[in-house]
Amino acid sequence: MLDEKLKKEIMGYLDYLLENSTAERPLWNKEIEDSSQENKWNYIDGCMLLAVLSLYEKTKEEHYFSFVKDFIDYFVTEDGNIKTYSVEEYNLDSVNCARALFPIYERTGEEKYKKALDLVRSQLETQPRTASGNFWHKKIYPDQVWLDGLFMAQPFYLRYETEFAKMAKASDVLKQYRNVEQFMKDPETGLYYHGYDESRKMPWANPITGCSQNFWLRSLGWFALSLVDTLSELSETLYYEKRYLMSLLKDLIDSILVFQDEGGMFWQVANFPGREGNYLETSGTALIACAILRGVRLHFLPEKYLPFGEKAFYGIVDRYFSYSEKDGIKLGGICLVAGLGGKKMRDGSYEYYLSEPVVENESKGVAPFLMTFVELLREDED
Repeated sequence: MLDEKLKKEIMGYLDYLLENSTAERPLWNKEIEDSSQENKWNYIDGCMLLAVLSLYEKTKEEHYFSFVKDFIDYFVTEDGNIKTYSVEEYNLDSVNCARALFPIYERTGEEKYKKALDLVRSQLETQPRTASGNFWHKKIYPDQVWLDGLFMAQPFYLRYETEFAKMAKASDVLKQYRNVEQFMKDPETGLYYHGYDESRKMPWANPITGCSQNFWLRSLGWFALSLVDTLSELSETLYYEKRYLMSLLKDLIDSILVFQDEGGMFWQVANFPGREGNYLETSGTALIACAILRGVRLHFLPEKYLPFGEKAFYGIVDRYFSYSEKDGIKLGGICLVAGLGGKKMRDGSYEYYLSEPVVENESKGVAPFLMTFVELLREDED
């Protein structure tokens, strides 16, 4: 059961973030806050909106829904276009924020939200693909599949198909997961590599397998939660397909738990616990904790996994969540960003993942931490 003091602190933390954030300048988005650039439609804010919506679903407190709607309304115009969003960029990250459109359209019935949903769905219709059938992560990353992209696109894709298209492309969603298992899963550890280059042209790609070198924690967390959220949209009529994704989820969690620290958290490079330079990282730990707790609640995982998710959440609280009158509440230990290739030609090495900045109070850690918190609130209610 959640401690009342901790519950009050976390709720106060969220209220502080919302009260001091607008769509133009969200306090949790360090990539915007620390620069003078205009905010754009992006997955970082999308993660936070999903966290706030999860709390609204649990509490039914109107100000949470209103915050999300107001945030979305800054971007979605009356004709259903989305300011700063471009289909032609073919960036899977841009799909994630559109998940917030579903509950707003469901509640208001306003056509502009359906048009915005249709617009984002149109991106997936023409999104470039690998020869084996998976979406490219971005147009600027040809032939590449990143675990991040499964979370960014597949839950949206399947929910749209379920609500508006009679599950016409559900088989496409399943095929993309099967390809990820086939091409990106390490048979020795059961973990999944961060990226896969089908062309084998990228310097970071193994010339034989096409995979990157390491198991980046947050990418594993994205993948785990993508499985849970995609499963939640998958009809029980697709019985065998649903059991297949459930088996992927269980096998992945079993493989990750091998590397759980005794304090509950997981490591930035997941399979090297305690190695020099490696550190216990918040965002990936929170994503995995949320995937476990939500997976148990929705009966995708056996109840015996519950303590592992709880232990991960409290491990974050013990190590990185703090309060003082001078500094207020802080959530630390968050890797700001990590990727492969690009302008900096990120090589996916162990040293690379440890070189990226570690920050506080940033959405990629805050949002999954809050989503996990909501799962614990639900657990207390039950």
